[in-house]
Amino acid sequence: MSDGGFEEVVARLRAAGCVFAEDEARLLLGQSGDVAAMVARRVAGEPLEYILGWAEFAGRRFVVAPGVFVPRHRTELLVRLAVGFAHEQAVVLDLCCGSGALGATVAAEVPGIELHAADVEPAAVDCARQNVPGDVYQGDLYAPLPQRLRGRVDVLIANVPYVPTDEVALMPPEARDHEPRVALDGGADGLDVLRRVVAEAPAWLAPGGHVLFEASERQAAAATAELRKAGLVASAEEDDELGATVVVGQREH
Repeated sequence: MSDGGFEEVVARLRAAGCVFAEDEARLLLGQSGDVAAMVARRVAGEPLEYILGWAEFAGRRFVVAPGVFVPRHRTELLVRLAVGFAHEQAVVLDLCCGSGALGATVAAEVPGIELHAADVEPAAVDCARQNVPGDVYQGDLYAPLPQRLRGRVDVLIANVPYVPTDEVALMPPEARDHEPRVALDGGADGLDVLRRVVAEAPAWLAPGGHVLFEASERQAAAATAELRKAGLVASAEEDDELGATVVVGQREH
């Protein structure tokens, strides 16, 4: 590529507000196809990951497509904790799986797990089936899961939507205008979907099994209270570097 072409793309991306304009320019110019059209899509605010067809998460690339939630760097804390709870032959369930990047990362880090994933969005399920080395189901939360998993799940990852309804409009345009609302909006206080997952979690968890959610720091106390109400042992973990908060529930033996 010519320096002039590179500098021109960088200038256009920077003018559009792209913080990592140089990195994005290199990725776009490295793509096959109509680079001008791809740059125009990015300048118009479309997520870079949709244009590239993949997202990087925890050092790996996963297929993503328009209309699918893009995995966030901060969610690496949730996956790191899940990896710590998993073991060979553990049953791992990635609920609200989106692209399936979370469960697939656990499977890559802990060989020999039995992985299942589910999402309500057809576009997400299509991506997850390309990323997940396991069974992927389409439906609302636990509804599409085989009954044989009840009482057998050792690690339940549920990256539920947790943005309060009134705050969705404050999100960056590439999220609020392009990602599915169902993957962002967590209801009035952001915890509606979490409550639904928690209510049924004890029936699906194996004795000693863990359920993990991402939340905001200010939601941690309310989220752990929901876990305790369901009879689970609850705690919260934070990573200041990632800006991440994860609430963890455990079914006692």
